[in-house]
Amino acid sequence: MDPQNPRIDLYLKEGCGRCPLCGTPECKVHDWKEELKLLRKIVLECGLTEELKWKVPCYTFDGHNITIVSALKSCATISFFKGALLKDSQRILEKPGENSQAARVIKFTSVKAVRDLQPFIKEYLLEAIEVERSGLKVNLTAKNDLMIPIELERKLSALTALRFAWERMTPGRKRGYLLYFSAAKQSKTIESRIDKYTPLILEGRGMHE
Repeated sequence: MDPQNPRIDLYLKEGCGRCPLCGTPECKVHDWKEELKLLRKIVLECGLTEELKWKVPCYTFDGHNITIVSALKSCATISFFKGALLKDSQRILEKPGENSQAARVIKFTSVKAVRDLQPFIKEYLLEAIEVERSGLKVNLTAKNDLMIPIELERKLSALTALRFAWERMTPGRKRGYLLYFSAAKQSKTIESRIDKYTPLILEGRGMHE
C-alpha cells in the first residue's frame, strides 16, 4: 500500500487553501516545496500514517498525532505535538510561540539544512513515537487564566461568522490572540488589534501563520 496520501500531493501542488493565494505562485507552500517534499519523505520512512488535518500534512501513530509538516512565510517546518517531552539532543527544537507548552518545532530555510539534520529528524520522530506509545503527557499549566476582552466579546456577538470561527479555533491559537489583545492598555488599541486580525481568525489561522 502506498504510504503517500493523495491529499498531501494536492497540498504540495496547490497549497493549504487557508488563504486566497491557494493555487497561485505566491502561495507560501511553493516557496518551500522541495524542503517539504524531503521532510515528507523522512517522516514516511519512520512508518507514520500520512493524513491531512487543519489543511496541512499531519502524521499519526495508531491514530495519535505525532508531527506536522508545513510552510510558513519564512521557512518550512516540522512540528512535534509533544516536543516538550523530547530529549532534544541537538538543541534544535524551538517553541512555536512564546506561550507554547507542548509543541516544539524545527525550522528550515534550505534543502541542505534538512539533509544535514536528516538523521536527527528521524531520531526525534522515533523518540516521539515512543513517547506516544508509552502514554506520556505534557503537564500543562492552566489555560483558563485569560479573560476574553470585552471588545472581542462585542465583536463576536456582532459577527456570527467570527464567533463560529473563534469557537472552532485551537486553544493554542486562541491563547496567542488573547495574550496579544489583552496586552494593550487602551480599549481603542484592543479594538484596532482585533480588527487587524479578524481576517486571519475567520480563516482559522493563528497570528503568525
